[in-house]
Amino acid sequence: MRRTTVTLSSAGFALLAGALLSGATVSAQTVGVLQAPGGQTATQPSAAAAGGQQGGPVALTLKSAIEMALRNSKDIQIANLQASMAQHASQVSKALFLPNVYAGSGAGYTYGIPETPGGRAPSLFSLTYTEEVFNEPLKGQGKELEEQARSQRIVLEDVKNSVIVRTAMAYLELGKVRHSLELLRAEQESADKILQVTQERQGEGYELPVEVTKAQLTKAQVTQRVLQLEGREDELEVFLQGQLGLGQEQAIEVTPEELPGEAEQEGANLVAVAMQNNVGLLLAESDVRAKQFRLKGEKRGNLPTLEAVSTYSVLASFNNYSEFYKKFQRNNFNAGVQIQVPIFSAKTREDIGLAQINLQTAQATLASKKTQVSAEVRQKTRHLRERDAAKEVARLELQLAQQNIGVLQTQFGEGKVNLRELEKARLEESEKWMAFLDANFQRQQAQLDLLKTAGQLDKVWR
Repeated sequence: MRRTTVTLSSAGFALLAGALLSGATVSAQTVGVLQAPGGQTATQPSAAAAGGQQGGPVALTLKSAIEMALRNSKDIQIANLQASMAQHASQVSKALFLPNVYAGSGAGYTYGIPETPGGRAPSLFSLTYTEEVFNEPLKGQGKELEEQARSQRIVLEDVKNSVIVRTAMAYLELGKVRHSLELLRAEQESADKILQVTQERQGEGYELPVEVTKAQLTKAQVTQRVLQLEGREDELEVFLQGQLGLGQEQAIEVTPEELPGEAEQEGANLVAVAMQNNVGLLLAESDVRAKQFRLKGEKRGNLPTLEAVSTYSVLASFNNYSEFYKKFQRNNFNAGVQIQVPIFSAKTREDIGLAQINLQTAQATLASKKTQVSAEVRQKTRHLRERDAAKEVARLELQLAQQNIGVLQTQFGEGKVNLRELEKARLEESEKWMAFLDANFQRQQAQLDLLKTAGQLDKVWR
């Protein structure tokens, strides 16, 4: 697979560093800065121009990536089909309360009284009309199926939320991995310089061989981490290509972004918001309503049922009608209603008992889900605050490492420290940079998790 790596110049890193360290939000429309020939900076072309005119990588913002994933996700397509299937299934019981007309024939040889296995008279042609007028158990089953079809639309929204989370996580992690790779490649240069200086000093008798081995180990560790991150970058690219409906050879550019922060700022109201929007709770509430419809219908099973019926048939004389009936009539028509009054029905009693148990189970599940969601929102809110604190610690550690480099550069210019000490400080700064990127990504993970639990994922891309 062809690999394309987005390389930012030192000016680009300076912009990104300033934004992240100051806590500012990096806009999705941030313009990248590339190193132009001659050391000058040039404005990065737009995504359409870069991808369309030069056949280069597709430049995506977080919002555009999510929109593409929602359009192309196979999971969403399957969920849509399942929702349509549930909708059609809900119409089956409802169709019995609409006119149903059937045509057919029951022609055949008869010996004795003319009769078919179904109990009707043999006919050359028959037309039958049926329509349920009043049947409460059947009506309850139909409403239950309709509610289940509505719940399938909620499942579809849950699938969309999962696609949003997976796409956003992959997008943000890809940006972090690529930034980390740039830092590690800079670390490789520092590790090479440290190894070179240490070997020179060891040759002059100022260093022990163990110091050379330590420098070699540092270089090898940096190389190992580069390879690991390159592998992770490839995995994320392949995943995003599949989610977004892109070709396997289509490279992707991402823009460093921060997630919107409205959700965690709502404080105590966040639990109430989750109670209204959490997908799991919505599904549990829908299940309770469906079971209530079913129980209501079953309880009315002791009422009479009423069905409108009508038949038209064309009979044949060769079926011996004249031998058993006084008069043979070729064309016959019957219309009326069929009423059934239950006097004693053990099945109705058991249906009611089963519906009651199912409703009680659904209500218990709903109560348990409410407790679970409330606890999850509070726990994930605390976790997000912890991630905020960890990000602030990492930011300060990075700032301290950068300030330390400034001091060492001054001392290096005065001849008070050697090049190896300065490069070691740069290695430490790079490590603090990557620690800050990890802390920032973990905070974004916690925020996405909280947004999904609270049913507010639309804040990510709308």
